[in-house]
Amino acid sequence: MSRYLRNSSPDEEAHASNLELFYDLVFVLAVTQVSHLLLDDLTWNGAWRSLLVLLVIWWAWNYTTWVTNMLDPESIVVRLLVLAIMFASLVMAVAIPHAFGSRALMFAGAYVAIQVGRTAFLAFVVAGRGSPERAPAANILTWFVVSGGFWLAGAFASGTSRMTLWVIAIAIDYLAPLVFYRVPGRPRLDGQAWDVETSHFAERFQLFIIIALGESIVVTGATTSDLELNTARFAAFGLAFLSTVAFWWLYFDFVAPIAQRRLALAEESMTLARDGYTYLHVVIVAGIIVTAVGDEIVIAHPLDRLAAPELVAVVAGPAIYLLGHVLFRLRMAGSVSWKRLAGAIACVLVGLVGLTASALVVASLLVAVLAAVIASEHVAGRRRANRGELSPLEQLEANDST
Repeated sequence: MSRYLRNSSPDEEAHASNLELFYDLVFVLAVTQVSHLLLDDLTWNGAWRSLLVLLVIWWAWNYTTWVTNMLDPESIVVRLLVLAIMFASLVMAVAIPHAFGSRALMFAGAYVAIQVGRTAFLAFVVAGRGSPERAPAANILTWFVVSGGFWLAGAFASGTSRMTLWVIAIAIDYLAPLVFYRVPGRPRLDGQAWDVETSHFAERFQLFIIIALGESIVVTGATTSDLELNTARFAAFGLAFLSTVAFWWLYFDFVAPIAQRRLALAEESMTLARDGYTYLHVVIVAGIIVTAVGDEIVIAHPLDRLAAPELVAVVAGPAIYLLGHVLFRLRMAGSVSWKRLAGAIACVLVGLVGLTASALVVASLLVAVLAAVIASEHVAGRRRANRGELSPLEQLEANDST
């Protein structure tokens, strides 16, 4: 076994290290940059650019999380690797406002350096010749080298050509795990190719949700502090805080513990982790970011009737967030959260009210929808308890014990 791998017993739960929490600080800036990128260009073109940038920073963070899930954070070499990735991530975050202009090479080059450098370290330093880690790492490296060519080519191109090359590049990056990094002439990988330390892995993604929610708090506070306060604006400020609280409640009160337990009990934990966390969590994060943009709009113009692009941003954030929860539960549990799906639909319908009502009214209705979803789930839980039925988490624990 490589001296750079975690050395823990099967019964011992690993948790996020101080090094990983320090590394995450860069992504507070990165998430904030994405929200500002969208706010500065509330058009379809701006939305697509913001989505592309979000997918890039998510993929850089996500792969680092997969790798650190297996590496020993106490190793000096591993620490230096994570710190180098942290600096490259900071460079990438700094380049985001001008990623499609003067800092395209800075943005794409930092991303390629992160993905290729980290995976090369895994393939040639961590994984010894003939070790079980060598084949997966080598295949992943091959895919990143191919996509890296498109990223760098796009950085040197301009206009539509740049966007086209970068869309191809991100498509390659996101397709790779779905085909298990298939490389012609090399051994075929499967869902058992990578061991997942469940407690550490789930905790890392939960912490990224905290990062995104923290960015919402930063945006809310910074926007309010720069504006003249009146009753309407202070009410909008309070509603923004309540929506962030509701997001936290919806995720951590029910979703997080159930999903973590299902991942721990899964026979093919790698495949479930890939689908539920690697792919679907970015939808949840996108909902938080768009909501932060909407909060900033409402705080700035609480009594105004919003223009169509602004109204879409305000109502789309909570709708995307709830839809992300629906998709996540569907993949992790195989069932539909009808309450959250109804909440997502209700958020869209609130947008119709916004055609004639003020931003403050729209924000109030959205918070009411989120509160109704939370209340309905707690009422359902109480009814199950009164009937003597086990909660979903208790059912999982009971099934595991038998």
